[in-house]
Amino acid sequence: MRRLMINETIIFTLCIVIVVVIAPCTEAAGKGLGNGLNVGFYSRSCPNVEKIVADIVSEANRQDPKLPGALIRLFSHDCFVKGCDASILLEATRSKEPVEKKAQGNDFIRGFELIDEIKARLEQECPQTVSCADILAFAAREAVFLAGLPRHKVPAGRRDSRTSRASDVGLPAPTTPFNDIIDFFTRKGITLDELVVLSGAHSIGVAHCSFFDYRLYNFNTSQPQDPALNSTYASDLSTKCPKQNTLPADEAKKTAVDFDPTTPLVLDNNFYVNLLQGKTLLQSDQIMVSDPRTSALVKTLASDSDAWSRRFAKAMIKMGRTNVLTRDEGEIRKNCRTFN
Repeated sequence: MRRLMINETIIFTLCIVIVVVIAPCTEAAGKGLGNGLNVGFYSRSCPNVEKIVADIVSEANRQDPKLPGALIRLFSHDCFVKGCDASILLEATRSKEPVEKKAQGNDFIRGFELIDEIKARLEQECPQTVSCADILAFAAREAVFLAGLPRHKVPAGRRDSRTSRASDVGLPAPTTPFNDIIDFFTRKGITLDELVVLSGAHSIGVAHCSFFDYRLYNFNTSQPQDPALNSTYASDLSTKCPKQNTLPADEAKKTAVDFDPTTPLVLDNNFYVNLLQGKTLLQSDQIMVSDPRTSALVKTLASDSDAWSRRFAKAMIKMGRTNVLTRDEGEIRKNCRTFN
C-alpha cells in the first residue's frame, strides 16, 4: 500500500469569496454561523489579527511560491483527524504518546515555523487571545488568496486541543478503495459532491513520487502501467520518477511532481480538465472520472470554473467547522507547539 495522502496539499483546501451574504459580527454575538464560530470574532479583542497573518504569509510566499499548497495541506490534515483544533501542531502531550505530526502520511507536512512566527507576533499584539486553530484557518485563507482566488471571510472562534495522537490520523491513501474514501468523509460530514468539489485543491501543490509511481511501473499483475494514465503524461512522469531503486534512497524520497502540469501555482478548475485527460497523479482522484456517482459532476466542474468556485467556497467553509472546540472548550495556547 502507498503512504497516506499526498504532499503539499491534501484532498482539499480553503477559499474563494462566499456567495452567501454573511453579516459580520463580533465575539460578543456568540452564535450565528454554526459551531460557535463567527466572522469578526476578534474585531474588538485583536482587530489586526487578519492583517498580521496576511502580511506574514505574503512575505513568506515571496520567498517560497509553493508555500500555499503547504499551508492548505497543513490546515486540512488538522481538520480531518480530530477536527480543526490545531492538534497537528503539538510536539508532545501529557500522555507522552506519539503526536499527529509524527504519523505516517504527515512525513512531508511543512509550514510549522511560519505558524510559530505568526503566533509570536500575535502574542505581542494581543497576548493569549488568538488560538492556533484560528491562525491555521486564517493562514490557509491567505494561501488560497495568494494562489489566485478572492479572499473569503473566515468564521473564527476555534480553540486549541490539549491532545494529539498519531494513532488517530488514519487518513485515506491514494490506493484506498473509493467506497472507503467516501465513507471516511461522510463520517466527517462531507457529502460525495463536496468531496469532488474539494478535490479541486489538487490544482496546486505537489505529490512525492512514492504516492503514485506504482501507476507507472507496477499497477497490477497484468498491466505494469495504469491504463487510465495519458500515455504522453505517463512518459513525462517516468522521467521525473524513475523506477524504484534507480535513485539513492534519500533522493527518491524527496522527489516530487506538481499536481497540475500546466498551471501548478494557480488554484483553479484545471484539476478537472486534467482528470478528463488522464493527467492526474493520484489513483484516488482519477477514479472520480469513471465512477458513475461522480463522473457527471467532474465534467460540469471542468467546463464551468464559476460553478466550481461557488461550490468550493461553501464546502471549504463547512470543512473549517469540522469538530471545532469553542467557548470554554480546549484552551488558547501561548505556544502552538505545546499545551499550556
